[in-house]
Amino acid sequence: MIEIRASRRQGEFLLDVELKLEGPVSALFGPSGAGKTSILQIVAGLANADHGRVVVNGVTWLDTDAGINLPAHRRRIGYVFQEGRLFPHLRVRNNLNYGRWFRRGRKARIEPDDVIGLLGIGGLLDRWPVNLSGGEAQRVAIGRALMSDPDLLLMDEPLASLDAARRAEILPYIEKLRDRFGLPTLYVSHSREEIERLANEIVAMDAGKVTSITRR
Repeated sequence: MIEIRASRRQGEFLLDVELKLEGPVSALFGPSGAGKTSILQIVAGLANADHGRVVVNGVTWLDTDAGINLPAHRRRIGYVFQEGRLFPHLRVRNNLNYGRWFRRGRKARIEPDDVIGLLGIGGLLDRWPVNLSGGEAQRVAIGRALMSDPDLLLMDEPLASLDAARRAEILPYIEKLRDRFGLPTLYVSHSREEIERLANEIVAMDAGKVTSITRR
């Protein structure tokens, strides 16, 4: 269960949402500027809310009324951006190991070999990011996020920078990720095709507000 209540004004734009999400994959859907990424950033601790509350699996990450605001590194999230954002000076293997560092001695619920096998990146481990295709880079970025053993996975339009062929290539991997791990996921997209295929819960947004919620 993910509880999100957030109000934030940026100039003329007002984000004002209240959500109780059951997942496992909850999609935020709507046009550019609807506030989808702002929600992810508030949940991740990368942006502040004027007023808000974020509770994930019973743990309070943010409560402005109570003065609670866990820093991003303590929120146990995995974040996949629109671009892979891999470290160019590290081979794929060490990009993945960077994600493992955030476990900090915790017993792993998601094993590295499972991640590598599920995403089909075993043959990429010794390559440099510059030598990866767009689809390969995004699979490695997803792997790095999973290696941190997160309580919540945030995916911010992870396929938007890919062409149609690469999107078709990577969608089955995201489906396998959903089915194999059941990890609570917030998935941002403006593609109806993606969210219809991936999400159990669709939150439609426009102009900073929730316009409908569909559960399937």
